[in-house]
Amino acid sequence: MTGKDIVKITLNLVVIYVIGGLILALVYATASPVIFKNNEKAKQEALKQLMPDADAINKVGDWAPHEKHAEYFVAKKGDETLGYVVQSFGKGYSSYIDTLIAVDKDYTVRKINILHHAETPGLGDEIELDYFKDRLKGKDIDHLKVMKTETTEYVEAISGATISSRAVTEDAVKNGVNFLIKTVKEGGSGNVSEHHN
Repeated sequence: MTGKDIVKITLNLVVIYVIGGLILALVYATASPVIFKNNEKAKQEALKQLMPDADAINKVGDWAPHEKHAEYFVAKKGDETLGYVVQSFGKGYSSYIDTLIAVDKDYTVRKINILHHAETPGLGDEIELDYFKDRLKGKDIDHLKVMKTETTEYVEAISGATISSRAVTEDAVKNGVNFLIKTVKEGGSGNVSEHHN
């Protein structure tokens, strides 16, 4: 193989890589806004499921649990505040668990929804099931604690998935509720609009 052949092969490879890179950039530029729009639509639908009585769920601001971007919202029916929804993350067994938490005006959990996770199938992924999510309903900040034994006062762990149970309950949900209490309840005169970022 001569030097001329090597240059020719190299130039062909460079051209192929450049064309491939341009195609990937074009696909990303086209798909990225669509993906973002679909994610936002899914989040809005999840918010509505968490606070079905609300006729408006408006973003109040941002925060960063585990250095991840998250948002929080106020749910209203007319002029009345029904409660709040906060997005939070919990460090699970094999992933960060992206969670939405709805609370009433007393900061008691009404409902939660798991937006995304990569926990172990057949064990940790049971955090998505209603039987587990329902264990958090009606719990205030002092009762968001996982127990390995049968309990209704606190949150009973999923058998074989205590780490995932704690990630949702004691990390994502408890920290999210605590953030709302500190930011909305104690952070001002009750006017949540002053907490915009």
